[in-house]
Amino acid sequence: MLNFIEVFDVMHVEPATGASEWTGLTGTRTALERDGHLVDQKAMAYCPIEWLDERGYLDADLVHQHPRPWGI
Repeated sequence: MLNFIEVFDVMHVEPATGASEWTGLTGTRTALERDGHLVDQKAMAYCPIEWLDERGYLDADLVHQHPRPWGI
């Protein structure tokens, strides 16, 4: 049985337009706060702990090693 954890997308907001764009990073609340990112509750999902790297961010290689019929 896998343990699931909350993860959040790291978004960049373009100051000139206000448009929001995903940076390619998804991580735990702890990792985002540690690295100075704001946590947006609307960008929350759940993923297995096994998919996270040592820094607390989603690792695409680990995701591919643990395939699931659903994604985060």
